[in-house]
Amino acid sequence: MTLPTVDTETAPNPRHAIIWLHGLGADGNDFAPIVPELVGRDWPPVRFVFPHAPMRAVTINNGVRMRAWYDILGMAIAQKQDETGIRESIASLDELIAREAERGIPPERIILAGFSQGGAIALAGGVRHGARLAGIVALSTYLPLEAATAADRTTANMGLPIFFGHGSADPIVPEALGTRSRDALAHLGYAVEWHGYPMAHQVCAEEIDDLRSWIGTRLRDPG
Repeated sequence: MTLPTVDTETAPNPRHAIIWLHGLGADGNDFAPIVPELVGRDWPPVRFVFPHAPMRAVTINNGVRMRAWYDILGMAIAQKQDETGIRESIASLDELIAREAERGIPPERIILAGFSQGGAIALAGGVRHGARLAGIVALSTYLPLEAATAADRTTANMGLPIFFGHGSADPIVPEALGTRSRDALAHLGYAVEWHGYPMAHQVCAEEIDDLRSWIGTRLRDPG
């Protein structure tokens, strides 16, 4: 069953989509307000899709149930990963991409985006997706299942452009974990563009400006 979503179209008949995954404990409404601030005046019509993650018990939060793309088992988030939950969310992301194709927007016109835990799924799912995508936006996040990426990735998305944005004072996803993921993906040939900001675990105005430019480039129609 496809996850419920909050959808926003910047103009009628969108030919591009951005599927944006929220962080731990939030929901699809979390980043919906960013649309008016982010969208460039020269952008073509875009459908923003903000899915709600499933409810699940999160170990690090004393087993409290909340919206989460996968379980977090401890403070060292890159260790003892919930591989089952991660792969389930990758499959849910594939379903969302397929739904956009049914609505007339093929994968090559879809950007995957996500913040924190949502960004982790955007990265892990994007490099594994079977059809070429337009790019990935990874904000304040890291690459889960890093050791399996080389074997799991698809040829369709080799060299895919990736926007990485990270705060130098991030206490939740340390910048060192972000740079490690950046380097791992660059080593595999992805076109990673890194942006560091003097901030914590958040999004800042400068980052939105950089995103507007990067996404705008991805949205330009060939010819």
